[in-house]
Amino acid sequence: MPSSLTFDAYGDAIGSAATVLRASAGAVSLAAPVPTCPEWSVRDLVVHQGMVHRWAAQVVDSGTMTSGEELTTEGEQAPDLLGWFDEGATGLLQVLSSAPADLVVPFFLHDAGPARAAWARRQAHETTIHAVDAMAARLGRAPYAAETWFSPDVALDGIDELLLGFLPRGKTPLRSADPRTLRIAPADSDHVYDVTISTEPPRVVRVEGDVSGRHTDAVVSGPAKDLYLALWNRGGDVTVTGAEDQLDLWHRDMHVSW
Repeated sequence: MPSSLTFDAYGDAIGSAATVLRASAGAVSLAAPVPTCPEWSVRDLVVHQGMVHRWAAQVVDSGTMTSGEELTTEGEQAPDLLGWFDEGATGLLQVLSSAPADLVVPFFLHDAGPARAAWARRQAHETTIHAVDAMAARLGRAPYAAETWFSPDVALDGIDELLLGFLPRGKTPLRSADPRTLRIAPADSDHVYDVTISTEPPRVVRVEGDVSGRHTDAVVSGPAKDLYLALWNRGGDVTVTGAEDQLDLWHRDMHVSW
């Protein structure tokens, strides 16, 4: 699952997403609901992302994975929650920038590659998607792709991480007793992803070139930014051809905050 962005680009993505999240959260009440994460308030969102930044920084710095419960409590009790969030984002970027390129620490996604880049990539997309959630809280709805700040290149990389990193894991909930293949086809890319859904963990193949001879039950296509949002259940304007209910299965099984 090779990364398509540079390490520095991931750092920039973390920083810009953290800025958007902080600004959007600061523009509304911390008690405001988050439309894209219906069970969360803005406070819950900021505590979660601040915890994740600190948790990831601990793993990169020490190689130790904890449950994150103590960090969540720390955020919940912070007298200045947004300031606490800022400190966590800054601390994560500092730890990542000082880590060696050949860092050896645990990571949890399939076929992730070098650990430092993998953690930078994961935190870039974690922060980006939750910054979209903060925008949704400010807007009162999921933002349109054109309203977001991230580039198509970031979106393409996030689609790749989601499909090749998250989906093959045994804990992925996407299942069907009636096997089918769903093709994810970003308009901004020269390759597609064929996702076979069955009673086993999803099997994903990235295909370049001619795909006319490969069977698929449905194709989900659209600009990379829209697909990125749609696959993370954050809106997105995509087109489904073939069996149109295939995307309904995705939305049913892939939870908004997983």
